[in-house]
Formats: sequence, C-alpha cells, structure tokens
Amino acid sequence: MHFSRPARTMACLVAGVCLASLPSIGHAASPTPESSRPGTLMASASLPAAFSLPNAGRAMRITYLSTNGVTGSGLVPVTAEVILPPGKAPKGGWPIVAWAHGTVVVADHCAPSANPWTDRNRRYLSVWMQRGFAVVGTDYQGLGTPGVHAYLDTRVEAYSLLDGVRAALSTVPELRNKVMIVGQSQGGGAAFASAAFAPAYAPDIDIRGTVATGVPYITPELLRQLMTASATRQQGATFDPLMVYTLYLAQGLAGYDPAFRPEDAFTAKALPAYQAAGDLCVYQLTDRVKDAGLTFGNSLAPNFAKALAPALAAMAYPTMKLAQPLFIGTGELDRDVPPSLQFGLVKAACAAGTTVQAHLYKGLDHSQTVNASLPDSAAFTQAVMEGRPVTPQFTPTPQ
Repeated sequence: MHFSRPARTMACLVAGVCLASLPSIGHAASPTPESSRPGTLMASASLPAAFSLPNAGRAMRITYLSTNGVTGSGLVPVTAEVILPPGKAPKGGWPIVAWAHGTVVVADHCAPSANPWTDRNRRYLSVWMQRGFAVVGTDYQGLGTPGVHAYLDTRVEAYSLLDGVRAALSTVPELRNKVMIVGQSQGGGAAFASAAFAPAYAPDIDIRGTVATGVPYITPELLRQLMTASATRQQGATFDPLMVYTLYLAQGLAGYDPAFRPEDAFTAKALPAYQAAGDLCVYQLTDRVKDAGLTFGNSLAPNFAKALAPALAAMAYPTMKLAQPLFIGTGELDRDVPPSLQFGLVKAACAAGTTVQAHLYKGLDHSQTVNASLPDSAAFTQAVMEGRPVTPQFTPTPQ
C-alpha cells in the first residue's frame, strides 16, 4: 500500500535544474530524454578521502536516476558512493558488494555518502574490500536528495540499491557485473528486498547471493508478539530502542501521506521526540529517547497500528522466495530487531523455498553481530560466487 507524493517533473531532471538543490557533487552528466531510464548517471565527483575506506583505490560519489519507489513510477535522483579496491582490477573487473546501510535518519545531512563511515562499518566493508570486492553503497531515495526518505519502505530501498548498481556498472569500467547484496539492520531488510525485487525489476544484474544481519520482518502476528514481549520486558526498563525506529517510521510516513497525524500514533510524552526525529541522526535520537525514558508502553497511542498501517504495509517484501541463497546473521541479545522477528523471516523464507543459511551469535547484540558474522559469510560468499551449493541452515543454535 503506497501513497503518492509531489514529485519533480521529468523535464526538471533531464534539464539538470534539480541539481541546484542537491549537495555539490562535481561534474554533471547531461542525460537526454531518450537515455533517461533507471540507472542513468546524472553526476559524479571524487569522494573526500575522509569518506572513503582505509587503503582503498578510487572512490567517488555518484548521482543517478531511480524509479520512485513510493509511487512506483517516474524517476528521482538518488546518491551513492562507489569505492574500488587498491591496485589494478582483475580480469573482467572487480565484483561488487551492493551495500545497504542501516538506519541513519530521515534527514539529508545524515546521508552516508556525505559522512565518514562508522568504525564498525569501516572495519566490516574493509574486509569485503580485502576479499576483492568494490563497494557500491546507495543512500536510498530521499536521503541527501529532494523529497522525504520513506523509511523502511522495501520498494524504495530495493529500487535505489539496484539502480545504484546499474549506474556504477555503466560509469566505472573496472567493475564487473557479479554482485553480492549485503546489508545490516534497515539495510538487512533492504538487501532482502533488493534480492526479492530483482528478478522482475533488474534481471540484468547478476546477483550471486545476499548477506544480511539484523533483518527486520513484520507480520500482524509478529507485531502482536512483539508488543506483548515489550510490555513484559519493559517492566523496570528505562527505554526501548525500538522506539527510535518507530519514530523514524512515522516521520517517513508523514513525508508522503498527508492524512497521517502524529497525535494518532504517539502520546504527549513521545511527541517532542517525534518532532525532533526529522532532523536528528540515529545516535542523537537514541540519546533523546533514553533521556525521555520512552517505551512502547508510555509512547504509543491506542490506535498507533492503524495510524502507521501504510508504513507497516510498505515494509512487506514482494516475495519470500529469493532466486539466490540467503545468509542471515542474528545476535542472540539483539534488542533493536528482536531475534523473534529475524527467526520469523528465516521461517517464512525457508517455507517459500529460499535457500537460507542462518547463524545465531551467542551473547551478541545488534551491532556486534555485524563483524562477528564475517568468517561465516566468507565461506558462504566464496561458495555462491563460484556457483557451488551452500549448506542450508534453517534452525540455528547459538555459536
């Protein structure tokens, strides 16, 4: 279920007028109406060294056209970073890690390509680069470009990621059309969504497999279980980290659904944090939620599920059956995306016929699981890149 929102016209995009409202990005391309299609490059520039990865080769920030994921039609500008390993590319070019980032915010100034990597992600993606992959990381529609980011909208995320790969392949001759989709948290969901949308939307991209950690997955039943568990867990709790994502979800919905009223979703106690969420990056909003002591119990209005129904519907995946194998890494102590949600996705994907290799990391939280999963994902990646079968694992035990 998606709602339309005002969009700039195609004439604006192809004429380059919209570039005036974008951050400075260097050399602009001049796409013609005939060439303007998803994945068309609009502009590119060198990425500042502080925003690249350690010991990387050439790095750039690109702006490209992508299908508007909110409306399902029309083209919008999206930004991404493209970072190559050092040295000469191998024969055929560097294979690609299509990186789907986790939650940063819905405000433009927090777009990943306009900021340095976090220590965790710098370490994680540097290992992928050492494996011989180039990184193509989309910012997602509405982050750093005109419009509001429809947070956790799977179609928005998938179109942005897939068209970013298309733009990179058409722009950088050192790249090879041999792709691993990799993501964490919001990006774990974006990675799954991209693999799910790809057969119909981007059959031209050679996807070999998907690696995801902390993947969100919501069904009405899981939502009810989550609320019950939260009520039990929050007895004596000072705050619930899930409130951070709920506030962002509402902010994203407000950007394209004029019928949304925040007072229908949140209590008076939570409304100040909701108003602040539109401009605060994730760590700042987390501090705000902590300071206010926000939990589901004291923050959500009785009709919050109805108020947020369009956004919750937009989180759904188009299919649970992926064409390529899926690696899932879950932290046993994940409070940001509770393991019950991630296990729900594993169960649904397995039942649909996806080859899933699931791993559960003992004693680790949402963030710690990212780098802890690297050794397991290395073996998985080597197998799928070489076209070898992977060992399915549907009911992981703590390791």
